[in-house]
Amino acid sequence: MRAMKIISVALIVAVSAGLSACGSSKGERAITGGALGAGAGAVGGALLGSPAAGAVVGGAAGAATGALTDKDDINFGKPIWKWD
Repeated sequence: MRAMKIISVALIVAVSAGLSACGSSKGERAITGGALGAGAGAVGGALLGSPAAGAVVGGAAGAATGALTDKDDINFGKPIWKWD
């Protein structure tokens, strides 16, 4: 059971890293920050027994961070939907 949990966490982290990008507008940054925060929060919450609560808290924190930062503060490049 523990091995499945570790594999699930590793898979979620790998998918999140592959899909992550901040974007250049505040909206794009808030969306990607919220999605990454929700994913990370769900993983953390799952390890502690409450993935839904973790996803809500992580999503809110990620969205706020994305909206309040400038592309010069944190820049992961173009969002995946803008790749050529």
